[in-house]
Amino acid sequence: MTVIVILVFLGVFAVAAMLMAASGAGASQESKQMLARLDSALATGRARSDMDELLIDVRKSEITSTIPWIDRLLRQLELTPRLRRLLYQADLKWTVGGLVLITIAAFSIPGYLVYLRTGAALLALAVGLVIGCLPFAFVLRKRASRLKKFEEGLPEALDLIVSALRVGQSFNSALGLVTKECADPVGPEFRVTFEEQNYGLELKTALDNMTQRVPLQDLRMVVTAILIQKESGGNLAEVLEKVAEVIRERFRLQRQVRTHTAQGRLTGVVLTLLPVVLGCALYFVNPDMMSILWKRPIGIDLLYAAGVMIIIGGLIIRKIVNMDV
Repeated sequence: MTVIVILVFLGVFAVAAMLMAASGAGASQESKQMLARLDSALATGRARSDMDELLIDVRKSEITSTIPWIDRLLRQLELTPRLRRLLYQADLKWTVGGLVLITIAAFSIPGYLVYLRTGAALLALAVGLVIGCLPFAFVLRKRASRLKKFEEGLPEALDLIVSALRVGQSFNSALGLVTKECADPVGPEFRVTFEEQNYGLELKTALDNMTQRVPLQDLRMVVTAILIQKESGGNLAEVLEKVAEVIRERFRLQRQVRTHTAQGRLTGVVLTLLPVVLGCALYFVNPDMMSILWKRPIGIDLLYAAGVMIIIGGLIIRKIVNMDV
């Protein structure tokens, strides 16, 4: 009897599943046909929506924070445009309010924990300042990396412009070629300049905007050469070719300098990190001995003195090994 009940249940379940699958297939086929008819009927509406999306992408976002009161507060500060430009140059999708909140959290939480552990307000403040600067250090490092990548790709972009000018194309067409052929970040930055010029901005204004977005001396030199050629005339292709050669030669000299100063930079890193790493290792080995540094006044003074000397020594070594080329 039990076997019969099970077989009947399985049969009813199989029939129901087949009916549901058939109805679903029919419904999906009908829905596809309906969507096809709607697409054909609303072709103009879709084209308009695509144009609206294009317009939305062209507009520049001025939101500094998703929190309304923080957004209103940051709009009143003169520092906000600089931070927004810094985030743009670093190619980060953060808002200014997000960066400020991350910095405040990175400053307050570690500082409070250190104060609870040691009871030293100055030490907690120093630790909070060091950790609180890490978000800005990350942004600055991303910005430096992106600007360096742009600088390395600039000679290739100049070669494309020179080739386009020599075959008879206009300068605007040469910019359009760079936007298609060059990778990020060279292509997107030239695309913004190309689109600004197409939307009615003068060439000088569009190029000045690019130098503000990408503050590099090589790019300023290129822009100056283009503007001088526009006013006084001359062979722009030859000028840009010479500029590209100068940029490549400077890269070669920079690599030589970095090779000769590699030992000094490594020495600076080791001497800066060695006291901190050694102190942490000794604390894990013998916590009672190392805790004297923040449990007694003389130990706290020694920590302050050591921190100041490490910072000064690191800055001196950095000044020695960094050479502007």
